[in-house]
Amino acid sequence: MNISTEAGYDGLHDQPHAIVEREGVRYTLLGTAHVSRASVDAVEAALATGRYDTIAVELDAQRHRAMTDPDALAKLDLFQILREGKTGLVAGNLALAAYQRRLAEQLGVEPGAELKAAAVGAEARGLRLSLIDRDVGTTLKRAFAGLGFWGRTKLIAGLGASLLADDEVEAGEIEKLKQGDYLESSFGEFAAGSPPLYRAVIAERDVYMANRLRQVGAEGARDVLAVVGAGHLKGLEQHLRDDVAAPAPVLAELDAVPAGSNIPWFTILLVVFLFGGFAWGFWQGGAELGGELVLQWVLITGIGGALGCLAAGGHPLSILAAFISSPLTPLHPALASGTVSAAVEAWVRKPTYADFLRLRDDTGKLSGWWRNRVARVLVNFFLTSLGTAIGVWTAGANIIGKLG
Repeated sequence: MNISTEAGYDGLHDQPHAIVEREGVRYTLLGTAHVSRASVDAVEAALATGRYDTIAVELDAQRHRAMTDPDALAKLDLFQILREGKTGLVAGNLALAAYQRRLAEQLGVEPGAELKAAAVGAEARGLRLSLIDRDVGTTLKRAFAGLGFWGRTKLIAGLGASLLADDEVEAGEIEKLKQGDYLESSFGEFAAGSPPLYRAVIAERDVYMANRLRQVGAEGARDVLAVVGAGHLKGLEQHLRDDVAAPAPVLAELDAVPAGSNIPWFTILLVVFLFGGFAWGFWQGGAELGGELVLQWVLITGIGGALGCLAAGGHPLSILAAFISSPLTPLHPALASGTVSAAVEAWVRKPTYADFLRLRDDTGKLSGWWRNRVARVLVNFFLTSLGTAIGVWTAGANIIGKLG
């Protein structure tokens, strides 16, 4: 087993790349910038050589489908997304795509165009295509599992901020990112700020993709071109060269989502606090005080959820659903007022086929999240849930104040 980085290999001398030979398989790792015309050209030039029998790309099945199927977003099932609790995942993907799209508008290159070129080019040439990245949902779940409350809050805030950012990025700066120095430096700072996030989003995926490539080699490939982001190049090269553990167990471990506690402690404590407070109120102040505490809980939480839904531009029936459900859903660990309100919104204002087709473009601007009926359902979920959460803390403080 050896590694080579000789200049000029297959015309990639001016692109970040590494070549690893292992167990009779030659792996050419091409590092790219996901918004770069030069990266697209490099992929097309590599494909044109005709020497590769397998093309591997830094994509999972979901991202590949979204990138190559124009109707992928039109096939979304909103009610299934709400029911399965995938609202955050879908919204997060749209927020990240919106940020990448703004860069693409400045540079004239579609985000991930080099990955798409590799995937489409492989299929057009009858080459084997391997999707080597981990499922994005698993990556985000593992990242969230490793973060505390404030870490998750910062991550969500960062995704939200990406909707408002409008920074100019020069094409030359993007090209410099491909050399690795800038990316490695920024990742180093990133790791210092949030090691769990770095581990799940970067380090684990380096290991994952290296082991997927080893599987590809074991399945008969002999000359593999792997198109990956430049930030993964160094780590992927190291693991592909040095790792000796069997790939299957490693992949199984990295595909597993850490199980959280099956005991809904917050809900249990809230129920004990709430009904204990109500009982204390009835005991100390009779029906007048006890009834007042119950009424204030209902009004404060209900109004909080309703205001959140109103801020999301919800239909009057959605606002009513938010008001009714907000006092009750905090007492149920598997139900959120945002889910109820968003489901009513999707039912009353059914998104059209055109809404789904425009979803990717509309979410590129903040106003588009309210204009597009699909996106507005997602906004409804988040703002209603946020309003309810604020109402719960406010109502709880009110109960403590009344009984103090």
